[in-house]
Amino acid sequence: MCELFAMSSLTPAFVSFSFEEFVRHGGGTGVHADGWGVAFYDDRDVRIVREPTPACDSACVTLLHDHPILSRIVISHVRKATLGELALYNTQPFQRELGGRVHVFAHNGHMPGIGDLPAPGARRFCPIGTTDSEIAFCRLLEAMASLWDAGSAPSLADRFELVGTFAATVAGLGPANFVYSDGEAIFAHAHRRTQADKEIRPPGMYLLAGAAAPPPDAGVRIADGQRVTLVASVPLSDEPWRPLDEGTLLALVDGDVALEATTV
Repeated sequence: MCELFAMSSLTPAFVSFSFEEFVRHGGGTGVHADGWGVAFYDDRDVRIVREPTPACDSACVTLLHDHPILSRIVISHVRKATLGELALYNTQPFQRELGGRVHVFAHNGHMPGIGDLPAPGARRFCPIGTTDSEIAFCRLLEAMASLWDAGSAPSLADRFELVGTFAATVAGLGPANFVYSDGEAIFAHAHRRTQADKEIRPPGMYLLAGAAAPPPDAGVRIADGQRVTLVASVPLSDEPWRPLDEGTLLALVDGDVALEATTV
């Protein structure tokens, strides 16, 4: 399975991928060698770097390591392909515009039949690639459009409820861990994933909330003094990462867990 990582920070933080750690998870000694990507929000827009090749062979990873980017919201993904050829159009995170904001999505799992679900809207969002993850993102945005088309930003509670409904639906198809952001909040859904013993079970993600300093081996380096909350597919350090129960949905805002609920 793929691996996810996301960061929410109170103020813009310098985040750079530890080259050694990222290589380990992205094709060095690990199996996630089918592509990688990272999204850095910058006010109303987002910088996304992604490649359909192993991170261990990437000059871009070295560049991000040596020249960290300032951001309050970061979403990243390393791929172990289960559906769809190795191509840029199948490499996550994915992005789309809705309501004048850039929305970003990354998924870990397998959702057979996602394309057969009834579309909640007019299918204004179409996948470019061939992954179930991108189809799921399009379905989510079709549902979210009913909130964003009203002309003003919907409340966090309304967005959280709708994402929860979506998460409960796709979790019925298979493992559905995802991180999604609209530039203000990160919505993280923890479900089930393939564990070290090859069994598929919870936890699908882990949480490190309110980190006041960078975990020494967390796969990222965060400037001292920044308060952040991190979610990841697996613990990335010896810090007290909390395993998330199956169906846990979080809304991360300004470096804190703003909302938490269970979708099962």
